[in-house]
Amino acid sequence: MKHLLIALVLAAPMPLLAAHKTVRASSFGFNPTNSTAALQAAINSGTRKLIVENMGAPWIVDKLQLASDQEIVFEKGAVLQALRGAFKGKNDSLLSASLKTNITLTGYGATLKMWKQDYDDKTQYTHAEWRHVLNFKSCANVRVLGLTLADSGGDGIYLGVARRGLPCSDFVIKDVVCDNNYRQGISVISARNLLIENCVLKDTGGTSPMAGIDFEPNHDTEELVNCVMRNCVSENNRGDAYVFYLRPLRAHSKPISIRIENCRAVGCRSSARFVTCSDSETAGVKGTMDFINCKFEGALDAGIGVGDKPFTGARVSFVNCQIINAATNKPTATPIQLTNRSTATEDLGNIRFVNCTITDPLNRKPMSYQDMSGGLALRDVTGTLIVNGKTHRLTTELLAQWMPVTGFIPIPKFVMKNVRFEPLFPEAQPDAKRRGTARVRGPSEWLLWAEAGQEVSFTVHIRRVGKAGPQPVPVSIVAPSGKAAKLESAQGEGETAYVFPATETGAHKIVCDPRKWTATVNSATHRVCLYAANSAIHFLSTTGDYFFWVPPGTKEFALRVSGEGAGERVKAALRNPSGKTVEEKDNIAEAHQFIGKPTSDSTGEIWSLRLDKPSASAMEDFHVRFQGIPPVLSHTKESLLKTAN
Repeated sequence: MKHLLIALVLAAPMPLLAAHKTVRASSFGFNPTNSTAALQAAINSGTRKLIVENMGAPWIVDKLQLASDQEIVFEKGAVLQALRGAFKGKNDSLLSASLKTNITLTGYGATLKMWKQDYDDKTQYTHAEWRHVLNFKSCANVRVLGLTLADSGGDGIYLGVARRGLPCSDFVIKDVVCDNNYRQGISVISARNLLIENCVLKDTGGTSPMAGIDFEPNHDTEELVNCVMRNCVSENNRGDAYVFYLRPLRAHSKPISIRIENCRAVGCRSSARFVTCSDSETAGVKGTMDFINCKFEGALDAGIGVGDKPFTGARVSFVNCQIINAATNKPTATPIQLTNRSTATEDLGNIRFVNCTITDPLNRKPMSYQDMSGGLALRDVTGTLIVNGKTHRLTTELLAQWMPVTGFIPIPKFVMKNVRFEPLFPEAQPDAKRRGTARVRGPSEWLLWAEAGQEVSFTVHIRRVGKAGPQPVPVSIVAPSGKAAKLESAQGEGETAYVFPATETGAHKIVCDPRKWTATVNSATHRVCLYAANSAIHFLSTTGDYFFWVPPGTKEFALRVSGEGAGERVKAALRNPSGKTVEEKDNIAEAHQFIGKPTSDSTGEIWSLRLDKPSASAMEDFHVRFQGIPPVLSHTKESLLKTAN
């Protein structure tokens, strides 16, 4: 019996033996060509502490899944190396954890590395940007200490979500080096109670944004709460050093609380870039963003950039920060750049500079404001700048001297609440052979007018822009009553057909988001118009005549047309009901305001906007915003909708 018991114990699976003690990974086996099965078995064993030894050769593995309630210690000199030729899935990461808790990865002197150059080779791999070294989604109580994370096909570390509304929480990333990663050193999508300390983020390059670290939520339910970086260095990244791209967060999102303290940026595109959103009444995340005692050196562009930050939104502070030799090869740039994009609707501001110093070998202004939207002012930009030893207090008068704001005629936006639409020409029938030419980029809305009981058909035509890979495009329909219904997503490049029965009479809103690509909505059976109730229409390479309705009683209206800077311009002309050109403007880069005055205020009128290629640059992205009239645009007069009486 005694010998039988011994035999049973020796025959027991290793995970049972490992469940209550520290174990060494090699006890599960080591294969110098592929140790995936052994190392995954060690992780799955239930041990509280797993030692991954320095075997004198790398642990070659395919993707691995981490477990809760476990510490993995990589010995000094140990290397965990991605299996070459594996990781074919776009989201395949070296180590992943989803909805896990209580994980510690320690590896002072150890390296986790992948094969970045292979993943960028289109003959071997489908292009993707999510092959991370460490991939955490909705995990809690995690510590990453001392590791070098290198050569990924995505990020060194990714903090995302597996379940909407559930951020990564209670994270410590300390003494970590993120080296030569493809997209970012670290990406923070949603995090609560995050500390990043004594880390180096360097040599990122491959696919945008190529930042040292990028805080970039994907949805308004995500959060950046109590996030602290301390004593970190971001250097030689092809993108920006510290990026905070918070456009998806809205005024109703959880207020941000982010602090960057005693950090350096060296030789990146920009040192610190903070961008929110200012395109509608719901935009403008609240909270605080503080840079304390930071040093920004040798940026290729601006040392500090703040964009689309409404003055009612989050407070941004730079306290005792230094900007040294920023954009020295770009004399028309400035060390600090403030920007409102063409889609912005609110004055920019609520920014403090407290005892910040600028060292600049060029004779230029220390700060600039580019207002692509036109007519939006700076508000509550305060503090002191010490420029080459001279102190400047940021008064309203000094800011106006440095950054004069373009004066536009103030014409209020047409109030769309409770507005109903009806056909301008009810007897006209849509021309089934005439298709729309407007390419709308990013989130877009279209109005389709139908009567209750009719079968409605329309198509969504998705077209590629740049190198970004195809993604499903969400499409939904909103009835005149406001009832919304999700439709099947449009897949990839090409045209997707939809059919639905109209249960209400009126203008149905079609909503789709092709992201970086473009969408065009067509219908062979019903009228379709472009619509932009809360923002500008974002066109791409679109030419032709577009018609709009000016309601009776309108004394004056305006169209604001803007390009995307010097390299992306547009030519536009405003034409009255007789087809006569009221005003024409070529090479529009920043915003230009076209003013229209109806010939009669007793009856409505059809005006048009002519869009053409500019004479002096490429025609790509540009924007059109309506002031004082309904934001409805059509490529034919017959399809136009007007406000109902």
